[in-house]
Amino acid sequence: MKQLIKIAILFASVNVLAQADFSISGKIVDALNQPIAYANVIVMTADSTLIAGVSSTDKGAFKLVKLKQDTYVLKVSFLGFKTYKQAVVVSQSQILDTVVLEVDSEALSEVVINNRKPTLKKEVDRLVFNIENTSLSEGTVLSALKSTPGVLILDNSISVKNGTPSVYINNKKVHLSSTEVVQLLESSTANTIQKIEVITNPPAKYDAESGAVINIIMTKNLITGYRGKVFTNYTQGVYPRYNTGISQFYKKDNLDFNVNYSYTDSKKDRYNHETINYYDDGAIDQVWNTQLDRDEWSKTHNINFNIDYAIDDNNELNVSSIVLLNPVYDNRVFSNAVITATNNDPLYNYNSGIISDGEKENISLDLDFLHKFDNTATLKFNAHYTDYDYNRSQNVRSNYFDTNNVFGPGLPYNFQTAFNTDNSQKTNIFISKLDFNLPVSETSTFSSGVKISSTKTESNVHQISLNPEDNTALPSSAYSDFYNYDESIGSGYINFETSWDNWSFSGGLRAEHTISEGHSITSNAMVTQEYFELFPTANLSVEASENLSLYSNFKRSLERPSYETLNPFNFFLNDNTIVTGNPTLQPAFTNHFVVGTTVSGIYTFEAYYKKTKDSFYELPIQNNTDNIIVYTPVNIENTTEYGFDFVTYFNATERWFLYFVASVYNIKNESAIQNNEVKLDHWSTYGALNNDITFLKDRSLNANLSFIFVGRNLQGFRISENILTSDLSIKKTILNKKGTVSLAVSDIFNLNDYDATFRFNNQNNRSIIEVDNRYVKLGFSYTFGNTTLNTNARTREHKENERLEKQ
Repeated sequence: MKQLIKIAILFASVNVLAQADFSISGKIVDALNQPIAYANVIVMTADSTLIAGVSSTDKGAFKLVKLKQDTYVLKVSFLGFKTYKQAVVVSQSQILDTVVLEVDSEALSEVVINNRKPTLKKEVDRLVFNIENTSLSEGTVLSALKSTPGVLILDNSISVKNGTPSVYINNKKVHLSSTEVVQLLESSTANTIQKIEVITNPPAKYDAESGAVINIIMTKNLITGYRGKVFTNYTQGVYPRYNTGISQFYKKDNLDFNVNYSYTDSKKDRYNHETINYYDDGAIDQVWNTQLDRDEWSKTHNINFNIDYAIDDNNELNVSSIVLLNPVYDNRVFSNAVITATNNDPLYNYNSGIISDGEKENISLDLDFLHKFDNTATLKFNAHYTDYDYNRSQNVRSNYFDTNNVFGPGLPYNFQTAFNTDNSQKTNIFISKLDFNLPVSETSTFSSGVKISSTKTESNVHQISLNPEDNTALPSSAYSDFYNYDESIGSGYINFETSWDNWSFSGGLRAEHTISEGHSITSNAMVTQEYFELFPTANLSVEASENLSLYSNFKRSLERPSYETLNPFNFFLNDNTIVTGNPTLQPAFTNHFVVGTTVSGIYTFEAYYKKTKDSFYELPIQNNTDNIIVYTPVNIENTTEYGFDFVTYFNATERWFLYFVASVYNIKNESAIQNNEVKLDHWSTYGALNNDITFLKDRSLNANLSFIFVGRNLQGFRISENILTSDLSIKKTILNKKGTVSLAVSDIFNLNDYDATFRFNNQNNRSIIEVDNRYVKLGFSYTFGNTTLNTNARTREHKENERLEKQ
């Protein structure tokens, strides 16, 4: 009897074990130990019956769950690589050895890639938007960003979550100012982009200034050979614009070479209507209504190259560069002002004309050396240099008239003013970095690094008042100055990533020590700052069930003022409108908390809270004594923001993919302006809807229609009214799929202009701004050579360069 009981228990144990759920997990890389994302991973029985399947993550990781005890065949496949198969005996949950896929050159030579739909993926710290071979890839990089969830582009500025993001290309920071980043992305074609990552909680390896990161990942080459692409675009807005360029790539043995060139000839219109109510003894004394019509010309040469050389199996050398040349960077501004009393009785009028001619160049160079250890650890060294040179001359003339617009001898407003201004800025940036990465296990990675940067900026402004009648110079030195700014930053970080069971964690700590000194030569005024700060970051997530995941993250970051905003020079747009910097600006520090959940892999609900100390905004401050308005950046003592986000994406039909993003949030600002305590808070909304549809039997026609709505919101202490962005892009492949024609229409409903009001105490002004962003664009591109290749084009960037200039 006892023997029978033992046998029964044994069979019961075996049966329970057979019914248990196990998992197998691992990582997929290529021959260079680079993770392979979106690879197909399936397990089958010996008779090829499919049991389960997943796609690898951006880090190449995969996990198959709910497997019974058995012997399976693991199959891994990805375009351009040989299929990998491995027998796996499952008797417990286990982590497999790293799967290394080999390049399949023969398969690649026969592959023809058709148009396809974009994909969207929400991860714990980022949103991944894949646009490769979609209609969005035939526009500019900037237009692709405009269709990316969570990214807002308005008036030549890029924002994520109401903050300015760092822009990276292939995990390398772009060494350009914020304005030049927009200019670079607008002159670059998107047909080399694989995906765009919007990283809202960057790990510690990113600079502390990276409160949010936009990382543009370019496609990679897989086989040897030569490939080229030519493209041209014609854009009709208020004025016509042209863009043309060529990309060349060559790969053989251990050498990869890529060079890109584009030329853009652009003329844009910008119209402002400003109303300013000037006060006297607490009551409105005069009302100024000014119309400004600005035309901007630019001719831009954009050159970048990238050379990869594999010295041997363990050592690689890379040299890359960006060259952005603006031999023409001009604008003409014409303004007309009508000044009335509070009862609308006219007082006088004036008009101004500004002729401004400028040129600038930004040349950056990167050198990278990568060493791979036998245990798959890597050590990478980077050296960077940027040379930035900017020059601008300005001629301003104003005429004052009486209420009948009469100008003549004996009249009360019978006078003219005139002055010329020359200014220049030269900046040199030196950066060196060392990064170490060590895989501790199949599911854990440790990394650390150090960075040193040095920035030197020399600026000068020279203003000459003129006699309007004969242009002779008049004595004037009040608005001439020389300004030098030096800054050095030393930083280091550690970071750790791991996963176990259904949990994953990543966390790190970054330390930065900053020393800066600004010196006005003319006034002999000096502003110095020195601070040491720690910046922790953490992400924690859990797969609570097959259809439910939970996550939370935290990050502390800072934002340093751009070099231009620290420059104390005064620039006159007319006699009564001045733009100036603020050398006493403090850096802004932000603590950012997020909790969220993803349901069924496609519905994400998220709540966040941000607290910022000393955030800075450019505000239009009125001088009611002299009737002058000064646009100057100021620190806002406390900014609090919290909100709720919803993201979903799915295939509405087999050929129609869409995503939808909705946010509601509150911003509260508290600070002292002109010795008065000001508190403003406001609720706002954000929504985005993107539709991508594929047509025709061969899927050679693709269209994308997107809408972005931003509700009435608070920026600094200015209230901005609703805006709606609407864009349509269409792409058709021709000429045996080697050619592409495209059509894009931007701001379909003409609702992308904005209205901003600044009103409290004795400050009362409003601006209505119409930007030349409504256009129709026609494009053509043609690929020649080995057309199965993908490009390895990439560009490098560092945070210091984003602060070169602020428009």
